[in-house]
Amino acid sequence: MGVLDGIKILELARVPPAEMPGMMLADMGADVLKIETPSDTQEDPDWQRRSAFVYVNRNKRSLALNMKAPEGQGLFKKLAAGADVIIEGFRPGVMKRLGADYETLRATNPRLVYCSLSGFGQNGPYRDYPAHDMNYLSLAGVLGLIGEADRKPAIPLNLVADYAGASMHGALGIMFALFARERTGKGQLVDVSYLDTSVALLAATPNMRFFFSDGLAPKRGEGFLGGSYPYYAIYDTKDGKLLTIGCTEPWLWENFCKAIGRPDLVRFARKHDQFVRAANPEEVKARDEIEAIIRTKNRDEWYEILVKADVCVGKVYDPEEMVADPQVQARDMVVEVKHPTLGTIKEFGIPIKLSGTPGTVRTAAPHAGEHTDAVLRELGLSATDVKALRDKKIVG
Repeated sequence: MGVLDGIKILELARVPPAEMPGMMLADMGADVLKIETPSDTQEDPDWQRRSAFVYVNRNKRSLALNMKAPEGQGLFKKLAAGADVIIEGFRPGVMKRLGADYETLRATNPRLVYCSLSGFGQNGPYRDYPAHDMNYLSLAGVLGLIGEADRKPAIPLNLVADYAGASMHGALGIMFALFARERTGKGQLVDVSYLDTSVALLAATPNMRFFFSDGLAPKRGEGFLGGSYPYYAIYDTKDGKLLTIGCTEPWLWENFCKAIGRPDLVRFARKHDQFVRAANPEEVKARDEIEAIIRTKNRDEWYEILVKADVCVGKVYDPEEMVADPQVQARDMVVEVKHPTLGTIKEFGIPIKLSGTPGTVRTAAPHAGEHTDAVLRELGLSATDVKALRDKKIVG
């Protein structure tokens, strides 16, 4: 039994960060129904094959529904009347134009938890602006701090604002609201902004610790997590690969220095004045000396030596190496799923491990409209009704 068995969720999203909260809840047993736009690609076998591998849509069902048509809006309202949660990822105002905004739907379903994920939130001067992950990170002050001091900032894929930011906070916000509903009997609006969540993530970093208290503002490539210090850096190895060393605690740094045969470098352990400043010339020289030592052995050789010495070390993997890693395998982070037409396919696993009510990967992602007929039958429509709606392109 999943912890969220019986929870019904409707999802209206067109981008993966807004789809991921629903996946996280579906993994835990929720019945998540994606509302998608009828499309000419629905019958394309190759498109359907690729759809099955979309990680953020697994464990969900799909209804292809024309939300711009009054009949489509009417069907959605019937579904919403019995839903526990709605997740939407559009710009503010779009759902109101579709007659599916929170104020409209809560009038008939006061227990509804309604999560809106948008770039800048439901209010403020930027609320209607378009943007993507990199734009949010630049405005949040995050992007300007990532990378080397003498280069443009490094773009961290879309992991921060999109997924660590909006997706994770969206799923957590929904759970907060469901928990509150258990106490009050009432639902509420969960307003999640990609910018807000990026700011919050930055605020939690050590580099920002003394910004408000002491006025110390970090800069790119500076601070003890910026990569310029020898104890927190990326090193080249003999075989042209990379190794990460993250020994911010003095005792771990001491372990590292002894393991590479340079106990004299212990004096370069992290100091209290390094939160925002860059490494000085002496510290940079120590880093260069260590790089020369690390280049004398292959990556995997160093990894085995340093792990045994109780050092914080990591191999910089490519994707093929990552999925084959024994720790990733042991934690079931690559799983196999049965698909009705494609046989067995692989998916990434569930990162949250619950001992009593564990999540499950039950089904691969659906193609758009895969469950249209079944969902409409659940609403009491006959086969004739469904055909009429399909002929009018209200459903697909």
